[in-house]
Amino acid sequence: MIDEAIAALLRRTMPDAEVRVFDMTGTMDHLEVFVRSKAFAGVSPLDRHRMVERALAPARADGRIHALQIRTDTPEDTHG
Repeated sequence: MIDEAIAALLRRTMPDAEVRVFDMTGTMDHLEVFVRSKAFAGVSPLDRHRMVERALAPARADGRIHALQIRTDTPEDTHG
């Protein structure tokens, strides 16, 4: 259920996003997210993370996310 909520927040700003969410502690508020999107093309790793953080700000503000680890890729990237 948290996966869909997180994916929905990310897809508001990156409609093509492929999103994978991993619960790191079993508490559903310490998450690792992997996001692959064309929106990251030509964007630095720091700015990619900022994009994800901005998209997930509502979940941070209401406490759904306490800790977040972010991995990003573009469709052209071969890792991830």
